[in-house]
Amino acid sequence: MSASLFDLLHESHEIQRQLCRRLTAARASTAQREQVFLQLKVELEAHAAAEERFLYVPLLMTDPGLSSSRHALSEHHQIEELCEELSVSDKQGEAWLDTARRLGEKVRHHLKEEERKFFKVAGRILDTDKKDNLGRRYQKDLVRMRKKYAADYQRVGVSRAGEVVAAPR
Repeated sequence: MSASLFDLLHESHEIQRQLCRRLTAARASTAQREQVFLQLKVELEAHAAAEERFLYVPLLMTDPGLSSSRHALSEHHQIEELCEELSVSDKQGEAWLDTARRLGEKVRHHLKEEERKFFKVAGRILDTDKKDNLGRRYQKDLVRMRKKYAADYQRVGVSRAGEVVAAPR
């Protein structure tokens, strides 16, 4: 039996939480921050693209899912803007670390809200077959998007298991 859509989304959420913690670790060097930031950025971009296609869009087509989907899309946009602020060459300063902390807080807020509220709304709207079908399509697209976004950077890649990893040197 394949994992449900919500199980697959939760797996990516856990990866995002872990990377956010690593990004703002007090003892991380600038090189480590750069590496972790790129991994997080690729994971966030790939997850958002696949999630928007295979969760938000189907829910946007329903009256009960419209408001929640719009709110979640807005938060994805805010996260994307914070990633753009962090996409600078100098990652040493306190200002960069403050923005990284804001990104971590925004990501954690979004994931918590999504898991506690949005998934419940979606669970009532989507039947089991639809969740399974969307889950298979989400997983395939997530890996495809990870590869697409990782190709933009020299320092990250995608493992055979489909996870964003540091590129071998």
